[in-house]
Amino acid sequence: MDFRPDPDHEALADGVRAVTRAFDDDYWSACDRDHRFPWDFYRAMADGGWLGLALPTEHGGGGCGITEAALLMREVAASGAAMNGCTALHLTVFGLEPVVRHGSARLQEAFLPRAAAGDLHVAFGVTEPSAGTDTSRITTRAVRDGDGWRISGQKIWTSKAEESEVCLLLARTGAADEGLAGLSLFLVDLDPAHVQITPIAKTARNAVGSCEVFYDDLPVEGWRLVGEEGQGFRHLLDGLNPERILIAAEAIGTGLAALRLAVAYAGEREVFGRPIGTNQALSHPLADAHARLGAAWLVVQQAAWRYDHGLPCGEEANTAKYLAAEAGFDACDRAVQVHGGLGFAEEYHVGRYWREARIMRVAPVSQEMTLSYLAEKVLGLPRSH
Repeated sequence: MDFRPDPDHEALADGVRAVTRAFDDDYWSACDRDHRFPWDFYRAMADGGWLGLALPTEHGGGGCGITEAALLMREVAASGAAMNGCTALHLTVFGLEPVVRHGSARLQEAFLPRAAAGDLHVAFGVTEPSAGTDTSRITTRAVRDGDGWRISGQKIWTSKAEESEVCLLLARTGAADEGLAGLSLFLVDLDPAHVQITPIAKTARNAVGSCEVFYDDLPVEGWRLVGEEGQGFRHLLDGLNPERILIAAEAIGTGLAALRLAVAYAGEREVFGRPIGTNQALSHPLADAHARLGAAWLVVQQAAWRYDHGLPCGEEANTAKYLAAEAGFDACDRAVQVHGGLGFAEEYHVGRYWREARIMRVAPVSQEMTLSYLAEKVLGLPRSH
């Protein structure tokens, strides 16, 4: 990896900032408070071509990699958009990666250009109430129906389901005892005649809904299968590692947003005749947060570089997600502490960052499961679950 300044990356960051500048903290607070999808922001990013950044040029995308996508998402979060802004975009930015790598030409031609143009909203349907992190136990089933399929089952925590037209859906096509080997991946229509979507009331990131989704005998044409039957989980990994990398970038960006406000407040707020930032009890935690965010960003870059160069990156992607989630939340927590009681006042925004940063410690996979992966797959310790 080359750590010299990259003019293209600097231009990318500047371009994202030029768009996000029009959407300030008050905008995001209002979207969150009103449970309102940030349509103006989404359209501005789509018009700028940012949604298709990592999609192939032959399908109208920018042809960039996950490295550039991570930089994009970090800058969006750091603008103050935090997870509300990022979740509005990132399923389009990375969610179709399995289609890019394993989808048929027909599937790619039908959906990738629309995604690149911002004309297609995509949801991600994997998690189930009775399975949770244990994907091998999912019960949503796809059965053969002529040349196509019929899908029935239930998913939970499907973000953007209310706005989305299609969902990248993992369903069981093999026997129940086949585990991960019996799963297949589909790009399905969220047809209201067969799909019931129910938003989940939640603590944070309310500009973008998370939903329970019930599938009742949903017809799916055969060409909507992504890749090979029974290989869905393997294909899905081409979306899961980028997801971890981009979530890590978003955690870092959210931490940077909180740190920016905390540093400004510590330099302006006076107590006992001097700025509170002169007290090492406040300045040192902020400096520590800065260092940890920077270190986590290096691991994100390493993971993204390996993915973009076709190298194994499971260890790096999971490490990046773990470190960034901790660093981002700690930065937000310290920002609240610096603000004291005002950290809980909505007008200061750090409380919103704090709530949203907490999400990355449980999603898309918990910190504990991330450590279990590293313990087993990297250190060679016995499986713990």
